[in-house]
This record gives sequence, C-alpha cells and structure tokens, in this order.
Amino acid sequence: MTERPLLIYDGDCGFCTRSVRAATRLPVRMRVLPWQEADLAELGTNEERARAEVLWVATSGRISGGAAAVADLLKACRVPWPLLGRLMSAPLVRGLADRAYRWVADNRYRLPGATPACQLPPEQRPRTDRGGRSR
Repeated sequence: MTERPLLIYDGDCGFCTRSVRAATRLPVRMRVLPWQEADLAELGTNEERARAEVLWVATSGRISGGAAAVADLLKACRVPWPLLGRLMSAPLVRGLADRAYRWVADNRYRLPGATPACQLPPEQRPRTDRGGRSR
C-alpha cells in the first residue's frame, strides 16, 4: 500500500521520460519514479514487467500496466480526465487501447522525444538520472 498512487516508468527512455513529464501536469496527486530506482519486489512486481510497460500502483497496492495503467492514471485525475480513463477501460475500447499502447511502446525510439538509448537493447542502455541526463 502507498499513501499516493505511484507511476513507474523507464527512466532510461527519453520518450518515456518526456511522456511522464506531461503526465505530471495532469490534475492528480501521485508519485513518479523510474523503475531503475524503485524497489519493484516490495511493490509486488518485477523488472521484466517494468521494462515492458508503464506501471500504475494504486494506493491499495493493485498494479496495472500498459494502457490499463494510463486509464487508471486518468481515472485518478480531476474532471474531465476520468471520463477518458473510463472510456479506455470499456470493453469495446480496451483492446484498441492495448494495441495502440503496444505499438507506441514497440516504436518509442521512432517517436518525438526519443533518444538513441531507446534503440538499444535494455541491457545496453546507459543509466540516466530522473532529469534524463546520463550518469
């Protein structure tokens, strides 16, 4: 359990870091942490999952990933964002949201804000601090 929801992302990915910066401007109280700095086992998840998708850890400890994590983030915001989050969770839209998320995740190195590190296999990516600077 956490006192505030937690958004976990890939801190080595420039596109992911920029996307999370945009998410921090949403009207929601949350913590944001790169998976590289998180105690994933304590949170109830693992590195394999954190490498594959953004994670939302609710205050209850429930973890969602990928498009469902984005939907849960939006549902935790003030109006009008929860409407979009519920729409993304609706059965007819959920499959499309999942496919769109997977396409973005698989092609993030081609998208605006990507860095050359996004193209490298995860084990070869340079470690970065939360500001996106190489360590």
